[in-house]
Amino acid sequence: MSNFFADDSPSNLTEFTVSELSGSIKRTVETAFDHVRVRGEISGFRGQHSSGHAYFSLKDDKSRIDAVIWKGSFAKLKYRPEEGMEVIATGRITTFPGSSKYQIVIEQMEPAGAGALMALIEERKRRFTAEGLFDPATKQLLPFMPKVIGVITSPTGAVIRDILHRISDRFPVHVMVWPVKVQGEGSGDEVANAIIGFNAIEPGGPVARPDVLIVARGGGSLEDLWSFNDEAVVRAAAASDIPLISAVGHETDWTLIDYAADVRAPTPTGAAEMAVPVKADLQAQIATLAARLSGATSRQMDYRSQSLRALARALPSLDQLLALPRRRFDEASSGLGRSLELNTMNKRRSFERAAARLSPDMLTRRLVERQQRLGEQATRAERVIERLIERNKARLGRFDATLTAVPARLQALTARSKDRLESLGRRADSAVIHDLRRARTLVVAQDRMLHSLSYKNVLQRGYAVIRDEQDRPISRAAALGASQPVAIEFADGRIAAVIGEGVPPPGSADLQSTSSRPQPAAKPARKPEPPAGQGSLF
Repeated sequence: MSNFFADDSPSNLTEFTVSELSGSIKRTVETAFDHVRVRGEISGFRGQHSSGHAYFSLKDDKSRIDAVIWKGSFAKLKYRPEEGMEVIATGRITTFPGSSKYQIVIEQMEPAGAGALMALIEERKRRFTAEGLFDPATKQLLPFMPKVIGVITSPTGAVIRDILHRISDRFPVHVMVWPVKVQGEGSGDEVANAIIGFNAIEPGGPVARPDVLIVARGGGSLEDLWSFNDEAVVRAAAASDIPLISAVGHETDWTLIDYAADVRAPTPTGAAEMAVPVKADLQAQIATLAARLSGATSRQMDYRSQSLRALARALPSLDQLLALPRRRFDEASSGLGRSLELNTMNKRRSFERAAARLSPDMLTRRLVERQQRLGEQATRAERVIERLIERNKARLGRFDATLTAVPARLQALTARSKDRLESLGRRADSAVIHDLRRARTLVVAQDRMLHSLSYKNVLQRGYAVIRDEQDRPISRAAALGASQPVAIEFADGRIAAVIGEGVPPPGSADLQSTSSRPQPAAKPARKPEPPAGQGSLF
């Protein structure tokens, strides 16, 4: 700060504005701490803000410092910050002149050693277990013979070649590879998006939907395999509708995706062996089953043939079965000719009896009877029609008389309605005038009451109201101080005054005891003389 002063003498000190001083401090701090590494525990982390930035603090057992990670730097972090995580942050110290605070702007961040990573993995494992993401009851069974296999791994490593070679040797099927980064910045998001993308493929669509997924990566250190401990990867694996095999690292390497997957394979090659059976073994098994089926079929046919021959021997011969029906047929055929002759003779006799009853006279009588019956029915119908016509004529006459009388009735009804409307109008006008008079009387009474309660009526009787600089009424003498300007309101206006020094005049206690109304001042007709030693308010 010696650069800021021209001389040690207080009278020669250089003056700075607050903004200039804050800017100088900001430049000094940013120049001295433009690149630092800080080790501490993350505190107060609540995720990214809506702007994409992250705000939290780094602390140890004695101190804490505010920290911020801008949106661009947050996307490049290899390890996402979490509450309580011990990290080593690299960045620069800057100040915020608006509130005289300083903070570290973090550009890179990593866990503070393998112990911190293991502690973070255990904390995530407990949390995911409590949420049910590792529940064995939710695991799916692998399909026995998948038609399409989806592989999520690096397209350039030896892992994909081992998987493809193993699947081709055991049982060649269609393999879909979703290329992702399996290490480094953004690899966790790529793996999670690949799992979600395979699950988003519609069955029966133009792109075949995999029957099983393999997430694979070769061996490596804990930091190399850290992407498969990412929360997004674990949640995507647990939510996958397609059975998923985790094949990350060697048999001794465990990541959180191994707990969320449906099956864990010790190696990527082992995942390929779990995904498909051996085609040669299946062919041998099919050949064995075919031979067993052929032998069983032959033995069954032989057994059925023997059973059929035994049943055939137990059945009677054809002549024995047809002997009785044949005899019945012969007897029926011998009596058929005689039966036809008798039937013909009976029919002829019946016809002759019916013909004897029929004669021209009988037919004539029936015709005459039918004609008379038709004539009577026609006569009755004419009479009924005449009566209906007369009845309708009488009804139409009554309707005509009723319609003739309608205009006179309507005229009388109109006259009565007009008179009634005029009467109602006069009554309504009278009611409105009465209500207006009553309301006017009520308003006048309220106005008189308002004027009678107004404090200005009190001022008319010789009192006054003392107000302070904020135009608030003063009800206590103790609220006033010496040389304090006041305003005194009388009935005919206001005047300004200044409070003097000295002993309050006699009777001031009575004035101070009144708190529920404005404080009275001296009568306008006569002003009391101030006591000795006290200045006049006027």
